[in-house]
Amino acid sequence: MVIFEATRIMALAAIAFLVALAVTPAWFNFIKKHHVRKQIRESDKAPIFHKFHEKKSGTPTAGGVIIWGTVLGLALLFSLLSKIFGGIFQQFNFINRAETYLPLAALFLAAILGLIDDWLGVLRIGGASGGGLKIRHKLLLYALLAGVGAWWFYFRLGWDVLYVPFVGSIAIGAWYIPLFIFIIVASAFSANETDGLDGLLGGVSLFAFAALTTVAFVLNRYDLAAFGSVTIGALLAFLWFNIYPAKFFMGDTGSMSLGITIGVISMLTNTTLFLPLFAFVLVIESLSVIIQLTSKKFFGRKVFLSTPIHHHFEALGWHESQVTMRFWIISVISSMLGLSLFFLARFF
Repeated sequence: MVIFEATRIMALAAIAFLVALAVTPAWFNFIKKHHVRKQIRESDKAPIFHKFHEKKSGTPTAGGVIIWGTVLGLALLFSLLSKIFGGIFQQFNFINRAETYLPLAALFLAAILGLIDDWLGVLRIGGASGGGLKIRHKLLLYALLAGVGAWWFYFRLGWDVLYVPFVGSIAIGAWYIPLFIFIIVASAFSANETDGLDGLLGGVSLFAFAALTTVAFVLNRYDLAAFGSVTIGALLAFLWFNIYPAKFFMGDTGSMSLGITIGVISMLTNTTLFLPLFAFVLVIESLSVIIQLTSKKFFGRKVFLSTPIHHHFEALGWHESQVTMRFWIISVISSMLGLSLFFLARFF
Protein backbone atom coordinates (compact mmCIF):
# COMPACT_ATOMS: atom_id res chain seq x y z
CA MET A 1 0.00 0.00 0.00
CA VAL A 2 2.68 2.48 1.02
CA ILE A 3 4.87 1.62 -1.96
CA PHE A 4 1.91 1.97 -4.30
CA GLU A 5 0.98 5.38 -2.87
CA ALA A 6 4.58 6.58 -3.08
CA THR A 7 4.74 5.49 -6.71
CA ARG A 8 1.42 7.18 -7.45
CA ILE A 9 2.54 10.43 -5.84
CA MET A 10 5.84 10.50 -7.74
CA ALA A 11 4.06 9.69 -11.00
CA LEU A 12 1.62 12.57 -10.47
CA ALA A 13 4.53 14.95 -9.85
CA ALA A 14 6.16 13.83 -13.11
CA ILE A 15 2.89 14.19 -15.04
CA ALA A 16 2.34 17.68 -13.61
CA PHE A 17 5.87 18.70 -14.60
CA LEU A 18 5.41 17.50 -18.19
CA VAL A 19 1.97 19.07 -18.55
CA ALA A 20 3.10 22.43 -17.13
CA LEU A 21 6.21 22.37 -19.30
CA ALA A 22 4.05 21.68 -22.37
CA VAL A 23 1.52 24.46 -21.75
CA THR A 24 4.05 27.12 -20.77
CA PRO A 25 4.92 28.27 -24.33
CA ALA A 26 1.24 28.82 -25.13
CA TRP A 27 0.65 30.84 -21.95
CA PHE A 28 3.88 32.79 -22.45
CA ASN A 29 2.83 33.74 -25.99
CA PHE A 30 -0.60 34.74 -24.70
CA ILE A 31 0.66 37.11 -22.01
CA LYS A 32 3.21 38.59 -24.41
CA LYS A 33 0.59 39.13 -27.10
CA HIS A 34 -1.79 40.85 -24.68
CA HIS A 35 1.00 42.89 -23.03
CA VAL A 36 0.52 41.44 -19.56
CA ARG A 37 3.72 43.01 -18.30
CA LYS A 38 5.17 44.07 -14.97
CA GLN A 39 5.11 47.81 -14.37
CA ILE A 40 7.82 49.27 -12.14
CA ARG A 41 7.41 52.92 -11.31
CA GLU A 42 10.21 55.04 -9.92
CA SER A 43 9.64 55.85 -6.27
CA ASP A 44 11.65 57.91 -3.79
CA LYS A 45 10.49 55.47 -1.09
CA ALA A 46 12.34 52.55 -2.67
CA PRO A 47 15.35 53.89 -4.59
CA ILE A 48 17.43 50.75 -4.08
CA PHE A 49 14.68 48.52 -5.40
CA HIS A 50 14.26 50.74 -8.45
CA LYS A 51 18.01 50.80 -9.08
CA PHE A 52 18.27 47.02 -9.29
CA HIS A 53 14.94 46.24 -10.93
CA GLU A 54 14.27 49.08 -13.36
CA LYS A 55 15.49 46.86 -16.20
CA LYS A 56 12.78 44.30 -15.37
CA SER A 57 9.95 46.66 -16.17
CA GLY A 58 7.99 45.26 -19.08
CA THR A 59 8.74 41.60 -18.29
CA PRO A 60 5.63 39.41 -18.77
CA THR A 61 3.88 38.55 -15.52
CA ALA A 62 1.05 36.27 -14.30
CA GLY A 63 3.21 33.18 -14.91
CA GLY A 64 1.71 31.72 -11.74
CA VAL A 65 -1.25 30.66 -13.86
CA ILE A 66 0.96 27.81 -15.09
CA ILE A 67 1.27 26.47 -11.55
CA TRP A 68 -2.29 26.63 -10.28
CA GLY A 69 -3.76 26.02 -13.73
CA THR A 70 -1.86 22.73 -13.96
CA VAL A 71 -2.90 21.65 -10.47
CA LEU A 72 -6.58 22.46 -10.94
CA GLY A 73 -6.61 21.17 -14.50
CA LEU A 74 -5.18 17.78 -13.55
CA ALA A 75 -7.46 17.53 -10.52
CA LEU A 76 -10.55 18.06 -12.68
CA LEU A 77 -9.26 15.91 -15.54
CA PHE A 78 -8.47 12.85 -13.43
CA SER A 79 -11.70 13.25 -11.46
CA LEU A 80 -13.70 13.29 -14.71
CA LEU A 81 -11.78 10.39 -16.27
CA SER A 82 -12.16 8.30 -13.11
CA LYS A 83 -15.93 8.75 -13.22
CA ILE A 84 -16.17 7.94 -16.93
CA PHE A 85 -13.64 5.14 -17.31
CA GLY A 86 -12.67 4.12 -13.78
CA GLY A 87 -9.72 1.75 -13.64
CA ILE A 88 -6.30 3.35 -13.54
CA PHE A 89 -7.77 6.84 -13.69
CA GLN A 90 -9.29 6.30 -10.25
CA GLN A 91 -5.78 5.84 -8.90
CA PHE A 92 -4.73 9.25 -10.23
CA ASN A 93 -7.79 11.07 -8.92
CA PHE A 94 -6.75 13.08 -5.85
CA ILE A 95 -9.94 15.06 -5.21
CA ASN A 96 -11.02 14.07 -1.72
CA ARG A 97 -13.65 15.87 0.34
CA ALA A 98 -11.79 15.45 3.61
CA GLU A 99 -8.29 16.16 2.34
CA THR A 100 -8.19 18.31 -0.79
CA TYR A 101 -11.46 20.23 -1.13
CA LEU A 102 -10.23 23.11 1.01
CA PRO A 103 -6.69 23.47 -0.43
CA LEU A 104 -8.06 23.26 -3.98
CA ALA A 105 -10.69 25.90 -3.20
CA ALA A 106 -8.13 28.12 -1.44
CA LEU A 107 -5.71 27.76 -4.36
CA PHE A 108 -8.39 28.73 -6.88
CA LEU A 109 -9.91 31.68 -4.99
CA ALA A 110 -6.52 33.18 -4.09
CA ALA A 111 -5.32 32.70 -7.67
CA ILE A 112 -8.30 34.58 -9.09
CA LEU A 113 -7.87 37.44 -6.64
CA GLY A 114 -4.17 37.58 -7.49
CA LEU A 115 -4.94 37.53 -11.20
CA ILE A 116 -7.25 40.52 -10.77
CA ASP A 117 -4.49 42.32 -8.87
CA ASP A 118 -2.00 41.53 -11.65
CA TRP A 119 -4.40 42.88 -14.26
CA LEU A 120 -4.88 46.09 -12.26
CA GLY A 121 -1.10 46.41 -12.23
CA VAL A 122 -0.93 45.96 -16.00
CA LEU A 123 -3.50 48.72 -16.42
CA ARG A 124 -1.70 50.84 -13.78
CA ILE A 125 -4.89 51.09 -11.78
CA GLY A 126 -4.64 51.19 -8.00
CA GLY A 127 -2.62 52.81 -5.26
CA ALA A 128 0.34 50.45 -5.18
CA SER A 129 3.61 51.35 -6.87
CA GLY A 130 3.20 50.13 -10.42
CA GLY A 131 -0.55 49.74 -9.96
CA GLY A 132 -2.60 47.06 -8.25
CA LEU A 133 -3.92 46.64 -4.73
CA LYS A 134 -2.27 48.29 -1.73
CA ILE A 135 -0.87 46.04 0.98
CA ARG A 136 -3.70 46.85 3.39
CA HIS A 137 -6.26 45.85 0.78
CA LYS A 138 -4.42 42.58 0.17
CA LEU A 139 -4.30 41.89 3.90
CA LEU A 140 -8.05 42.44 4.09
CA LEU A 141 -8.63 39.97 1.26
CA TYR A 142 -6.31 37.44 2.90
CA ALA A 143 -8.24 37.83 6.16
CA LEU A 144 -11.59 37.34 4.42
CA LEU A 145 -10.41 34.14 2.76
CA ALA A 146 -8.86 32.96 6.01
CA GLY A 147 -12.08 33.74 7.87
CA VAL A 148 -14.05 31.48 5.55
CA GLY A 149 -11.49 28.70 6.05
CA ALA A 150 -11.49 29.18 9.82
CA TRP A 151 -15.30 28.94 9.88
CA TRP A 152 -15.18 25.72 7.84
CA PHE A 153 -12.52 24.12 10.05
CA TYR A 154 -14.04 25.12 13.40
CA PHE A 155 -17.78 24.96 12.84
CA ARG A 156 -18.14 22.39 10.03
CA LEU A 157 -15.22 20.07 10.78
CA GLY A 158 -15.10 20.67 14.52
CA TRP A 159 -11.34 21.25 14.59
CA ASP A 160 -9.99 23.09 17.63
CA VAL A 161 -6.77 21.22 18.36
CA LEU A 162 -3.21 22.54 18.14
CA TYR A 163 -0.39 20.01 18.02
CA VAL A 164 2.57 21.03 20.17
CA PRO A 165 5.73 19.04 19.36
CA PHE A 166 6.88 16.67 22.17
CA VAL A 167 3.79 17.65 24.19
CA GLY A 168 0.80 16.47 22.20
CA SER A 169 -2.49 17.84 20.94
CA ILE A 170 -4.08 20.63 22.96
CA ALA A 171 -7.69 21.76 22.57
CA ILE A 172 -7.69 25.54 22.24
CA GLY A 173 -11.41 26.05 21.61
CA ALA A 174 -12.45 29.21 19.80
CA TRP A 175 -8.85 30.45 19.82
CA TYR A 176 -8.45 28.15 16.83
CA ILE A 177 -10.24 30.74 14.67
CA PRO A 178 -7.79 33.66 15.16
CA LEU A 179 -4.88 31.20 14.96
CA PHE A 180 -6.12 29.93 11.61
CA ILE A 181 -6.63 33.45 10.29
CA PHE A 182 -3.16 34.52 11.47
CA ILE A 183 -1.43 31.54 9.81
CA ILE A 184 -3.18 32.04 6.47
CA VAL A 185 -2.67 35.82 6.41
CA ALA A 186 0.97 35.48 7.48
CA SER A 187 1.65 32.81 4.83
CA ALA A 188 0.05 34.84 2.05
CA PHE A 189 1.74 38.10 3.08
CA SER A 190 5.13 36.42 3.43
CA ALA A 191 4.87 34.76 0.01
CA ASN A 192 3.96 38.06 -1.57
CA GLU A 193 6.96 39.79 0.03
CA THR A 194 9.32 36.98 -1.01
CA ASP A 195 8.34 37.18 -4.67
CA GLY A 196 10.95 39.77 -5.63
CA LEU A 197 13.81 37.96 -7.36
CA ASP A 198 13.95 35.55 -10.28
CA GLY A 199 13.21 32.06 -9.01
CA LEU A 200 13.17 33.04 -5.33
CA LEU A 201 9.58 32.34 -4.30
CA GLY A 202 9.29 29.43 -6.71
CA GLY A 203 12.25 27.66 -5.13
CA VAL A 204 11.38 28.50 -1.54
CA SER A 205 7.80 27.32 -2.10
CA LEU A 206 9.07 24.14 -3.72
CA PHE A 207 10.93 23.13 -0.57
CA ALA A 208 8.01 24.11 1.69
CA PHE A 209 5.63 21.98 -0.38
CA ALA A 210 8.13 19.12 -0.37
CA ALA A 211 8.22 19.18 3.45
CA LEU A 212 4.44 19.44 3.78
CA THR A 213 3.91 16.68 1.20
CA THR A 214 6.24 14.43 3.19
CA VAL A 215 4.26 15.18 6.34
CA ALA A 216 0.95 14.44 4.61
CA PHE A 217 2.34 11.13 3.33
CA VAL A 218 3.58 10.07 6.77
CA LEU A 219 0.14 10.92 8.21
CA ASN A 220 -1.45 8.62 5.58
CA ARG A 221 -3.23 11.53 3.91
CA TYR A 222 -2.30 10.29 0.51
CA ASP A 223 -4.61 12.47 -1.58
CA LEU A 224 -3.31 15.57 0.17
CA ALA A 225 0.23 14.33 -0.52
CA ALA A 226 -0.77 13.80 -4.15
CA PHE A 227 -2.04 17.38 -4.29
CA GLY A 228 1.30 18.55 -2.91
CA SER A 229 3.26 16.46 -5.40
CA VAL A 230 1.29 17.86 -8.35
CA THR A 231 2.06 21.36 -7.09
CA ILE A 232 5.74 20.44 -6.83
CA GLY A 233 5.77 19.16 -10.41
CA ALA A 234 4.12 22.35 -11.67
CA LEU A 235 6.54 24.49 -9.66
CA LEU A 236 9.52 22.71 -11.18
CA ALA A 237 8.23 23.42 -14.68
CA PHE A 238 7.62 27.05 -13.76
CA LEU A 239 11.14 27.38 -12.37
CA TRP A 240 12.52 26.04 -15.66
CA PHE A 241 11.56 29.41 -17.15
CA ASN A 242 11.64 31.61 -14.05
CA ILE A 243 15.25 31.16 -12.92
CA TYR A 244 17.60 34.04 -13.71
CA PRO A 245 17.13 35.66 -16.15
CA ALA A 246 13.38 35.05 -15.89
CA LYS A 247 11.29 34.87 -19.05
CA PHE A 248 8.27 35.88 -16.96
CA PHE A 249 7.28 36.59 -13.37
CA MET A 250 4.96 34.64 -11.12
CA GLY A 251 2.76 37.61 -10.33
CA ASP A 252 0.31 37.91 -7.44
CA THR A 253 -1.81 35.16 -8.97
CA GLY A 254 1.05 32.81 -8.13
CA SER A 255 2.32 34.25 -4.85
CA MET A 256 -1.13 34.66 -3.28
CA SER A 257 -2.28 31.17 -4.23
CA LEU A 258 0.94 29.48 -3.12
CA GLY A 259 1.17 31.37 0.16
CA ILE A 260 -2.42 30.71 1.20
CA THR A 261 -2.20 27.05 0.17
CA ILE A 262 0.95 26.50 2.22
CA GLY A 263 -0.90 27.87 5.25
CA VAL A 264 -3.97 25.70 4.59
CA ILE A 265 -1.93 22.49 4.27
CA SER A 266 -0.10 23.26 7.52
CA MET A 267 -3.47 23.57 9.26
CA LEU A 268 -4.80 20.39 7.63
CA THR A 269 -1.75 18.44 8.82
CA ASN A 270 -1.70 20.23 12.20
CA THR A 271 1.93 21.23 11.70
CA THR A 272 1.44 24.92 12.40
CA LEU A 273 4.37 25.09 14.81
CA PHE A 274 6.66 23.44 12.25
CA LEU A 275 5.70 25.92 9.53
CA PRO A 276 8.31 28.55 10.52
CA LEU A 277 10.96 25.95 9.65
CA PHE A 278 9.27 24.57 6.54
CA ALA A 279 8.92 28.14 5.25
CA PHE A 280 11.79 29.82 7.09
CA VAL A 281 12.72 32.21 4.29
CA LEU A 282 9.12 33.38 4.03
CA VAL A 283 9.23 34.18 7.73
CA ILE A 284 12.45 36.21 7.64
CA GLU A 285 11.28 38.08 4.53
CA SER A 286 8.09 39.28 6.20
CA LEU A 287 9.81 39.91 9.53
CA SER A 288 12.37 42.14 7.81
CA VAL A 289 9.53 44.28 6.42
CA ILE A 290 7.81 44.51 9.81
CA ILE A 291 11.06 45.39 11.59
CA GLN A 292 11.93 48.02 8.99
CA LEU A 293 8.52 49.70 9.14
CA THR A 294 8.48 49.64 12.96
CA SER A 295 11.99 51.09 13.22
CA LYS A 296 11.24 53.87 10.74
CA LYS A 297 7.99 54.76 12.49
CA PHE A 298 9.25 54.81 16.09
CA PHE A 299 12.98 55.55 15.72
CA GLY A 300 13.12 57.34 12.37
CA ARG A 301 15.85 55.14 10.92
CA LYS A 302 16.29 51.99 8.87
CA VAL A 303 17.58 48.65 10.12
CA PHE A 304 18.13 47.27 6.62
CA LEU A 305 19.33 49.01 3.48
CA SER A 306 16.13 47.88 1.76
CA THR A 307 13.33 45.42 2.42
CA PRO A 308 12.24 42.69 1.99
CA ILE A 309 15.59 41.39 3.11
CA HIS A 310 16.60 39.95 -0.28
CA HIS A 311 16.90 43.56 -1.50
CA HIS A 312 19.17 44.31 1.47
CA PHE A 313 21.64 41.69 0.25
CA GLU A 314 21.39 43.07 -3.29
CA ALA A 315 22.31 46.46 -1.89
CA LEU A 316 25.34 44.87 -0.20
CA GLY A 317 26.58 43.80 -3.61
CA TRP A 318 25.27 40.23 -3.91
CA HIS A 319 24.16 39.30 -7.42
CA GLU A 320 20.47 38.47 -7.74
CA SER A 321 21.10 34.81 -8.55
CA GLN A 322 23.51 34.58 -5.61
CA VAL A 323 20.83 35.78 -3.22
CA THR A 324 18.33 33.33 -4.68
CA MET A 325 20.64 30.32 -4.52
CA ARG A 326 21.69 31.05 -0.95
CA PHE A 327 18.08 31.49 0.14
CA TRP A 328 17.28 28.16 -1.53
CA ILE A 329 20.06 26.53 0.48
CA ILE A 330 18.67 28.04 3.69
CA SER A 331 15.22 26.71 2.74
CA VAL A 332 16.55 23.19 2.21
CA ILE A 333 18.38 23.15 5.56
CA SER A 334 15.45 24.64 7.51
CA SER A 335 12.96 22.24 5.88
CA MET A 336 15.20 19.28 6.74
CA LEU A 337 15.45 20.52 10.32
CA GLY A 338 11.67 20.91 10.48
CA LEU A 339 11.13 17.38 9.16
CA SER A 340 13.69 15.99 11.61
CA LEU A 341 11.82 17.56 14.53
CA PHE A 342 8.51 16.32 13.09
CA PHE A 343 9.77 12.72 12.97
CA LEU A 344 11.38 12.95 16.40
CA ALA A 345 8.20 14.32 17.95
CA ARG A 346 6.08 11.66 16.23
CA PHE A 347 8.10 8.54 16.86
CA PHE A 348 9.96 9.24 20.11
